[in-house]
Amino acid sequence: MSTPFQIVVCGSIVPDPLQTLEPVTGSGAPCLKNEMMLPAVLDPWAGHALFEAADLARRTPGSKVWLVSLGPKAKLQQVMMMVAQKAPFELVALDGPASGFADSFETAAALAGAIDAIPGLDRTRLLLFGGWESASRGAGSTLPMVGERLGITEQFQGVDQLTIRDDGSFEILERIEGGRHQVSVCAAPPAVLGWATGNLPEPRNNPQVGMANMRTVMPALQRARPTPLPGAGLCFASVSLPKQQRETRIVKDLAPAEIAREIVAWVKED
Repeated sequence: MSTPFQIVVCGSIVPDPLQTLEPVTGSGAPCLKNEMMLPAVLDPWAGHALFEAADLARRTPGSKVWLVSLGPKAKLQQVMMMVAQKAPFELVALDGPASGFADSFETAAALAGAIDAIPGLDRTRLLLFGGWESASRGAGSTLPMVGERLGITEQFQGVDQLTIRDDGSFEILERIEGGRHQVSVCAAPPAVLGWATGNLPEPRNNPQVGMANMRTVMPALQRARPTPLPGAGLCFASVSLPKQQRETRIVKDLAPAEIAREIVAWVKED
């Protein structure tokens, strides 16, 4: 029988992707227009990690899942009302910015500190989950830095599948170039896994799971420690939406090499 795991999922909140996002400069730093008014959701990449963690904990008796999230307390409460019905977890909340302009180095330091302070956390059974990238900044750098700060050197990114073996080791399927997967074997925890899409669909809402989670979610939000991210040393010259441009030509019987030359010439004009 496999040894129970202690699974910590790092997951931020992001504006609902159906909303129009407009960057502006406020208080001397970039932000989103009406950011606090935008409806928020759990980062989709982090969502995959959370669902995979909950499934692994269900299949490994005695395992436990924590969700560590940094974001404005009011927004976290709004999102947790929905996420809490998807999977069982214990929330560790930090009250701070979740903007795509927040420095990933400072974010990693705050998350690592919160994980380090979880009572009774056993590093020999720790699996650190998170999104391979992020819908807020797509940097893919926060999770590896959290792992390094916690002293976890076994790190896997772009994970689509995790299989636990009978001897306690686990096999990991990682995405690599060319639409292929790399198969790795890790002897034992601790390890960091940055999830891609995984193989699980989004779980259906379960009111019973939601009620059980909310008994710990609300106290966690009330205890959420203020965590400012000053962004020392960061400087943004400007922020703007990507330029939208569409020029269509219909040409017959043009050689592929000529099409490629025209595309390269067009890109160089920008």
